[in-house]
Amino acid sequence: MSALTPISRTPVSFYVPVVALAGGVAGLFVGTAWNATLIGIVAGAILMAAIAFVMTQVIKLERPSRWGLTALLAVVGFMAAGIPAGVIGGAFGWLFGWFSFWLYEGRYRERIAPYLTPGQVLWHFSFRVICGAVLVFLITPILVVMPLSFNAENFFTFTPEMLRFDPAGYSLKHYRDFFNNPDWQQAVANSVKIAPAATLLSVGFGTLAAIGLSQPHVPFRRAIMAILISPMIVPLIISAAGMYFFYSRIGLQGTYIGVVLAHAALGIPFVIITVTATLVGFDNSLTRAAANMGAGPVTTFFRVQMPLILPGVISGGLFAFITSFDEVVVVLFVGSAGQKTLPWQMFTGLREQISPTILAVATILVGVSICLLTVVELLRRRSERLRGMSPA
Repeated sequence: MSALTPISRTPVSFYVPVVALAGGVAGLFVGTAWNATLIGIVAGAILMAAIAFVMTQVIKLERPSRWGLTALLAVVGFMAAGIPAGVIGGAFGWLFGWFSFWLYEGRYRERIAPYLTPGQVLWHFSFRVICGAVLVFLITPILVVMPLSFNAENFFTFTPEMLRFDPAGYSLKHYRDFFNNPDWQQAVANSVKIAPAATLLSVGFGTLAAIGLSQPHVPFRRAIMAILISPMIVPLIISAAGMYFFYSRIGLQGTYIGVVLAHAALGIPFVIITVTATLVGFDNSLTRAAANMGAGPVTTFFRVQMPLILPGVISGGLFAFITSFDEVVVVLFVGSAGQKTLPWQMFTGLREQISPTILAVATILVGVSICLLTVVELLRRRSERLRGMSPA
């Protein structure tokens, strides 16, 4: 549909109140920042409703209206609170300009079934708004930490220089402290020693357990599976306390082997679940064919079964690695000062030192986690292609 010749498909009584509602939500945040929440809600609703009416009924040109509103709100935000508010205002202007014409021209019905009732259409988009709000609620604390890690001061809050985007307010001092501080580097070295070893044990035992439990002739499969994945269900503090009393009796408390075994026990459930999910689409006739050709069980496993379930094995291993690398409760119980891992050092920094270096470490860990989860998603898609569940 051309942006220069809009065709009204929805009445003013429908889309203007909806835009007003969205404007009220935006005004809630703006008003809260200025300690005038109610005024912000009312002003945002009235202003956005009026702007939507003018753009769609008077100007009637989407692109000029959208960019004009973007420039207008960017200038207003800049004059009110500097560059950050100008950027936010411009983003709001572009979003509301698009949203107004999206409703006015009826484009919201283009990708949904034409037979849906208005109530079903409302729930269709309300559900997505709710999911988006939950995602924003979960991700916002992570996004706040990242810019704070570049704070030039030893504060856990945004300084006036940072809010003005002044280069003097930003620094890499916390990252330099992380890479130069011997305590942090020792903690990284301990994590690097413990996590890979725990991951190898988790992958080995978890893969064998998943393959064994996938066989229909194994008795009490459900009960055994419940026991093996119980570390994911039982509260971590209970598992840690149980491991402490058990390891103290057999002499593993405070040792490297004890921490590795404890982390392996926490990682095995992730490997079992991912490998079991991969084995759901596995064709057992392939292993029988290999046996008929004279291949032994070990050869069949490594030459036939492992290549097909490898994406699930690697995915489980990545989850086990993340679990071990990020775990702090169990290592506090079963470890000693010699096994102080990176999360343990972060916990100590929050409790004793209040060091902003924690923000830099958290940002680095978030980046590593994003990379690992990206690999997991790529492996999941490859596994689906190998099993014929998705097109190549």
